[in-house]
Formats: sequence, structure tokens, C-alpha cells
Amino acid sequence: MSKAIYVATIEPNSGKSLISLGLMHLLLGKAAKVGYFRPIIDDYAPGEKDNHINTVISYFDIQMEYGEAYACTRSEVIQKYNQNKSDEVLDKIIEKYKVIESRFDFVLVEGTDFSGEGSIIEWDINVFIAKNLGIPTIILASGVGKTLEELVDNLYLAYDSFTNKGVEVLMVIANKVQPENVNLVTNGLLKSLPKEVLIGTIPLNPILGNPTMKEIVKELEGEVLFGREFLNNQVSNFSVGAMQLRNYLTHFKENGLVITPGDRSDIILGALQANLSSNYPTASGIVLTGGLIPEDPVIKLIEGLSEVVPIVSVTGGTFAIANKIGSIRPKIYAENKQKIEVSIHDFTRLVPINALAERLITFEASGITPRMFQYNLLKRAQSIKKHIVLPEGTDERVLKAAKELINADAVKLTLLGNPLQIKEKARQLDLLIDFEKISIIDPVNSEYFEDYANTLYELRKHKNVDLAMAEDLMADISYFGTMMVYKGDADGMVSGAVNTTQHTIRPALQLIKTKPNVSIVSSVFFMCLEDRVSVYGDCAINPNPNAEQLAEIAITSAATSLAFGIDPKIAMLSYSSGTSGSGEDVERVREATEIVRKRAPYLKVEGPIQYDAAVDKNVGKTKMPDSEVAGQASVFIFPDLNTGNNTYKAVQRETGALAIGPIIQGLNKPVNDLSRGSTVNDIFNTVIITAIQAQTV
Repeated sequence: MSKAIYVATIEPNSGKSLISLGLMHLLLGKAAKVGYFRPIIDDYAPGEKDNHINTVISYFDIQMEYGEAYACTRSEVIQKYNQNKSDEVLDKIIEKYKVIESRFDFVLVEGTDFSGEGSIIEWDINVFIAKNLGIPTIILASGVGKTLEELVDNLYLAYDSFTNKGVEVLMVIANKVQPENVNLVTNGLLKSLPKEVLIGTIPLNPILGNPTMKEIVKELEGEVLFGREFLNNQVSNFSVGAMQLRNYLTHFKENGLVITPGDRSDIILGALQANLSSNYPTASGIVLTGGLIPEDPVIKLIEGLSEVVPIVSVTGGTFAIANKIGSIRPKIYAENKQKIEVSIHDFTRLVPINALAERLITFEASGITPRMFQYNLLKRAQSIKKHIVLPEGTDERVLKAAKELINADAVKLTLLGNPLQIKEKARQLDLLIDFEKISIIDPVNSEYFEDYANTLYELRKHKNVDLAMAEDLMADISYFGTMMVYKGDADGMVSGAVNTTQHTIRPALQLIKTKPNVSIVSSVFFMCLEDRVSVYGDCAINPNPNAEQLAEIAITSAATSLAFGIDPKIAMLSYSSGTSGSGEDVERVREATEIVRKRAPYLKVEGPIQYDAAVDKNVGKTKMPDSEVAGQASVFIFPDLNTGNNTYKAVQRETGALAIGPIIQGLNKPVNDLSRGSTVNDIFNTVIITAIQAQTV
């Protein structure tokens, strides 16, 4: 079952509260514990709270604190976007959502309200959040002020925007539709949208469309003189009491609000009496304008009445107050049980809830976004902290990454190098590193040096390595770091920011060696594209693998993919798709594909296949219509190093994708190589992945 649903609207005042309340009621009938989350809320004055959060949490008695139910305020988001730090917003949203997800069986996520500054970017933000949380969406729009064509087109465009970004839309809802137009709207949506998308059409409900006395008091900043216990009275209409009482009574309507100057005792008393009379409609309340309050005898008379509707004093003039009341946008709040119950009833009656529940049960997210991937990586590393050695301890990028890793409490670290030089380098860079949390080892002067040299001698003497040669090799940081991993004094190693790939990998091949049943060490990159994470292999180690080696790289890459939460759908890449081409290189890929199918029949693999057919659904359907992989590949196996290395770099540079790797696969213990052009972020991510690899050794 899906763990969450995202409610998104395309405009303000669409009636999103009704949908959230109805959904929460539905979900609580299907799951024992349902959480509630709003990624972004409006800014509120001290002491005030977001009405949506307060209403849902209190009415349904959800065991959450208010502060747990949202991530950011609108002003925080705008500030971060203006500073080009939108990633920080998303990171915070993911982190807070994941905490709620871990506590509850299901989470109802409610999008933004399109109110105030920054609303112009909210549409993209909602799509972006839903995509990165990996949850399906319900889209909502209001029918108020729209033609049938406008309402249907708006909902279709919204559906198209979400699906184009890879967000599955389970349902679209047209809310606040004129009752006589419900069938027209429903049929219009059915014709425009794919048949698998559920449709809901909800007519305007006067109870939900009218404000309460409580909302009017808040909007007018009024003082309640009488009838505080009836502030939840609905106001269906309002009228100004300026004429004589006998004439005004003819304008009295059911649940009407009386607006009159505070010195019009005749209107006040007449309205109260009419409210009690069986011959006149019921009043919802009385607003006294001009800051005027009835004289003491009148107050005394009112105090003696057994039942008094709310009487509120305000400072504005009658005309201005009437205009203000007419512009109030009614809300659903926790104390108004009537509106909440009506909302739940309308949702249950007018939305195909059984079909929606079934869709939620069967929904499976396709792929994982880069931000969620990185978040999951960090959390996995933090769950079981491993000890990683970084041989290039004096490199500026390594030191900066080490600081971030320690601050994140993700790993235990050892830096290799002269302690004084490393600390001096950190001081020059103004890096406030807590060296109490980092071990620094100078290989030659280390207490481990003699033991490591003797171990290397024993392991390599059959290769004519004598003790003196072993000591020389052990003075090298790559050999020393690798020996730490071999001996169990570290769980993994990351190097290559300064040294070559060969300098990093050779000691690992000599000491740590490959896993049983693995004949070739290979590599993959995790390519963090805009909306997905793909696996590229081999782009760093093997220049010209034969068919057997290519098949093993594919199987190993699929295992790596699966270990990091990516469903492996393997594309064995070539310049030809299916049987359309021939040639030595194509035949090698075709043979490798068959070997994969025989050795690992449980894997989804296609080859030979061209890159466009592997990633584009339309191209894939045209070239290989019966393939389980075409158009949706997640693991890409390149035919040779030249193709793989150039492709990953081209994609990285042209699209701005984050390339994490190369990640070495096939060794008994994890040792990973960095590019000499690595950034601090590259080093951070590679260390995290190395730590996770070490968890499974």
C-alpha cells in the first residue's frame, strides 16, 4: 500500500479543507495510524496556528505536536529561493516527512494555499514536493467563476503538469460546482482525462460557503458583548438595519446577520425578539457598528433574556463593515463540528472512495528522486556508523568533506598524513573541525606500520616482494589505507582526489581481492538526474570487456542497484536495438545479454538496445514494443570504457546531474576511487556509499 497521498490545488479558495477532512476520515477506516503533514504553511503572528493543521489534528485526535506537522513557513521558502538555496527547503521537507512516515501507517500530505507573496512559484513547488516524496496526488480546482471549458481545461493542464514530471495523479476533483452543472462537469472530465484517473465532482454547499460568527468577529476584530457560546452560528446572509423596525423586519431572512449602529436599540431588541418568535426567521447574530454600545437599561434588558445570539461591537462605519463581511472567505476550523461533519459527508457521498482506496493500496512509486536518494543514503549511513579511512588527509576538499561528515554524524573517520600538517591546513582554510572526533595517522610513524609491513610481505612474498619492499610500499598512503581495511582496522577506504585510479585500485586488488564467484572488478556511477537516479556501468575500470565480463558487470551492477533501493531494469547498450543491426560489437552485447538471462533469469534485461530506446517511452515502444525495459531502464551497461566514461561525463556536464562514483563493485571489502576533479559533495557522497557498502560485508 502507498504510504501517503498528496492533495494539491491549482488556486486559492478551492475548498481543500473538505478534501483533507474527507480523506482523513477515509484513511482512518483503512489504517490504524494516519499522520498529517503540510510541507509549507503561511506565516502567522506569535500565538497563532495554521488552521488546517489545528483542525485536522484536533478533530481526529492525531498524536502529533503542532510543530511536527509542517516543515517551512512561506517567508522561509521565499528567502531560500531568493538566495538560490531551494535544495535546503526540499531537504528539510523530506527530513520532516520521513519522521512522520516512520511513525504512522499512512500520511496525508496537504499542499500550499496559493495565498500571499510567492504564490506564483507554488505550482512548481507542489509538483516538485510530490515528486521528491514519491507519492501519488489528488488535484483539486474550484468551479466558482469558471465556464465548463475553463474548469475542465485547468484540471487537465494540472494533471498533465504532474504526470510530465513523473507524479502519478490518482484523482482530480472539481469542487464548488453549481448543483445543476455537476453532470456536465463530470462528463467533461471523463472525456478529457485518461480512464484510469478517478473523477470527483462536488457541488457548492451553502453550509460550507458561509462564514460563522466566530470568523466574522476575528475578521472585524470585534468585541463579543453577548452570546459567546453561539459563535459557531452560520451566517447565510446579512442586511443593514438602518430603516425603522417595522420596515426592517420585512427584510429579515433565515440565519441572517443584522448590521446596525450601536445606538439603534429598536433594531437590536427587535432582532432579538424576532429571533425568538415563531413568525420570523432565526437570526445568526448582530453586529453593532461605530464603536457604539447600547445604553445601560438596554444592556440590562438583554442580560435578562434566556437566549441571546452573538452581539458584537466593532469600531468601523456601517457601510465599511458590511463590505468587509461580504468579502470574508469562510474556513473550516476545529470547533465548528457542523462544517467538519458536512465536509466528510459530502466527500464520502460524492467521491468514489472505494476505487480511491483500491488505487492507494496498489500504488507503487516508480523510481526515486535524487534528493530522496541522498536523504536515504545519509540515514542508512547514520543507522550503523562505519569507519572509513581517507588517505589524502591534507587535501582541501577532503578536509572540507571530513568536516561535513563528522557534523552529520554519518561515519567514523581516519585521515592519513602528518597530524601537524593536517591541522595547520584546516586552520589555514578556517575549518573548525572537531579533531577529537577524527583519527589522524601518519603511516611511517604509526604503531601499525611494522605489523602492516610484515602482513604485506607474507601476502606478496610469492610475487618476490621482500620485507624492505613491503616497508617501502607501506609508507604509501594507498597501501597503508588498504591494509587498514584488510586488517579490519577500518571498514572501507575512499581515495583518488589526488592519486590516480590505478594507484587506488591496485593495492585493493592485491590485498582485499574479489568476492567469491566474481571474476572481474567493475564500477558504477549513480547518476542523479532531475527526476530519477540511474546506474551507469562500467565507466571507470574495464576498457574492453568481453561478453562474459560484460554480463558479469551487468549482474553485479543490478545487485548494487538493488542494494541502494533502485529497481534494476538493465539496458545492455549498443548502437543498435534488438535485431535491427549487426557487427562484432553488437553481437558481443547480444551474447552478453543472453548470458545474463541464463545466469540471472530473475532480472529484467534488454539488449542490444540504443540509449534513446532505453530511456524514452515513446521511442522504446516504437523500437521494442514487447520489452519490459525499453523506455524505463534504470541500469545502463555500456559496451566499453570509452563509451561509458564519455557518456557519464557528457550527461553530467550538459544536464547538471550529480554523478556519485565511481563505486567499485566486486571487492571483498569496499574501496572506492574518486575523480581527481572531485568536489567536496562528491567526496561526501562517496564516503556515505562506502559506509553503506561496509554495512553489508
